[in-house]
Amino acid sequence: MKKLKITAQRGFTLIELLVVIGVLAVLLAIVLIAINPARQFSQANNTKRASDVNALLNAVHQYAADNKGNISPLNIGATATAISTAGTGAAFCDALITQYLAALPSDPTGALAGNPVLKADCATYGDTGYTISKSGTDNRITVTAPSTELGVTTISVTR
Repeated sequence: MKKLKITAQRGFTLIELLVVIGVLAVLLAIVLIAINPARQFSQANNTKRASDVNALLNAVHQYAADNKGNISPLNIGATATAISTAGTGAAFCDALITQYLAALPSDPTGALAGNPVLKADCATYGDTGYTISKSGTDNRITVTAPSTELGVTTISVTR
């Protein structure tokens, strides 16, 4: 006579699987809240703006050093003027690109959506999202990024 062995089936019950899925969902929600991707993107945009402002100011100062302090071809006035075709004009772009900047930077959320302006586009590039001005008293130049995020009022560098 044969003996029948009864073996218990091994595996997970439906309830155990649902509990594990629920725990994983809670952990994922906590991680997403801690990382906060929207805030990370905003911080990255502000960092790019700060870098662009410094690059623009360095390029203007290098141009001035090479031209014995003469920056009049760049059309920088005493009031904050947009670095655009309508603002500083194509002369600013023509004077700086390739020799002092590889391309004219633009605001990551502005009209050009962060796309740099190349030498061939100088006459028609539009607004970069940055402004530039020169103090009338001490000839200090200020480059500003007015469209900031995360409650930062403006990003500005003066030299």
